[in-house]
Amino acid sequence: MIELYYAATPNGLKARLFLEEAGIPYRLVPVSLSKGEQFKPAFLAVSPNNKIPAIVDHEPADGGAPLTMFESGAIMLYLAEKTGRLMPSDLRGRSEVLQWLFWQMAGLGPMAGQIGHFNVYAPEKVPYAIDRYTREVSRLYGVLDRRLEGREFIAGEFSIADIACYPWIVPHEAHGQDLAQFPHLSRWFRTMAARPATVRTYEGVENAYAPKQALTEQERQVLFGQGKSPTAV
Repeated sequence: MIELYYAATPNGLKARLFLEEAGIPYRLVPVSLSKGEQFKPAFLAVSPNNKIPAIVDHEPADGGAPLTMFESGAIMLYLAEKTGRLMPSDLRGRSEVLQWLFWQMAGLGPMAGQIGHFNVYAPEKVPYAIDRYTREVSRLYGVLDRRLEGREFIAGEFSIADIACYPWIVPHEAHGQDLAQFPHLSRWFRTMAARPATVRTYEGVENAYAPKQALTEQERQVLFGQGKSPTAV
């Protein structure tokens, strides 16, 4: 059994999407980020960087004590290797998947996260930041669009590369991007959205970049403050 410490952010969703695709039994452990639950000692024991997702594998391959993992890319790679699923076994196929997994971790995720923040959550508009990150995300969408020309999936066969990237394309409107400008990416996006595991993962999930009401000042401090909750114990 896998315990998934989770909030419905793109990184949390991609870990859950892997578990759904691979058919791995798991239990969700919700973590309310706006309430500062990511700073509580019990969570920090699993994820010392106070970020979701994190997992506890109660049946690791070595048969030892429960194994904890944090960082979404590391979790995806660990689970792929544990299950032998969604990761090619040959050298060249594995190399392709790893490149695109790390591309998402180092580029698409951070840049999309920045424009999502400045477009939606920043208390005031910062035109330079909005322009910079919108342009960079557009460039990254272009990279992925060109990669998908003539390919059904990012690394040929469906893999953790696709699972890692999809949740960061879902909020494309908040990122200031028009998928119609990226035809190959748009076609892949529709294919991904229609997969049964995707439908299950996103059932009941609200758009993280479309809050129904403004954040309170305390919530803003918890989410975007100095790195700890004022109420954490």
